[in-house]
Amino acid sequence: MEGTCLCKAIKVKVDDPDLFTKRRGHICHCHNCRKTAGSAFGSNLIIETEKVTITGEENLQVYHDYETLSGNPVNRYFCRTCGNPIKSMTDLYKGKTILKLGIFERIPHPEWESFALKRQDWHKPFEGCTQYKIKSLGEKMDD
Repeated sequence: MEGTCLCKAIKVKVDDPDLFTKRRGHICHCHNCRKTAGSAFGSNLIIETEKVTITGEENLQVYHDYETLSGNPVNRYFCRTCGNPIKSMTDLYKGKTILKLGIFERIPHPEWESFALKRQDWHKPFEGCTQYKIKSLGEKMDD
């Protein structure tokens, strides 16, 4: 899977043969992901960092986000030229990169939704996705 920012200064390649063989990625309804995505939710893929190749990393700018709902600081990387969000990194997911799926033409079907308690009341849950109340892989909505 390959994608770019708007101005194409940054290219991202994901090398994972199982990327489209099962559900991957997640939807995040936290306020900060919504702001970063400029939408009602963020669409992300948490993946092992060694499976990600970024060309044009010198064009990445970072924003250190300390005011997160989970309480875990997140480093949010975006293109310094066009402002397109590219990835996020946090100590919560050591050895992993959180890619912003909007940069890719084709994306995997999401596996779960996080911060489902913050989902807009007009938006229905994604069919077949596990619903987490707050943090990814935390307490489920039906627990």
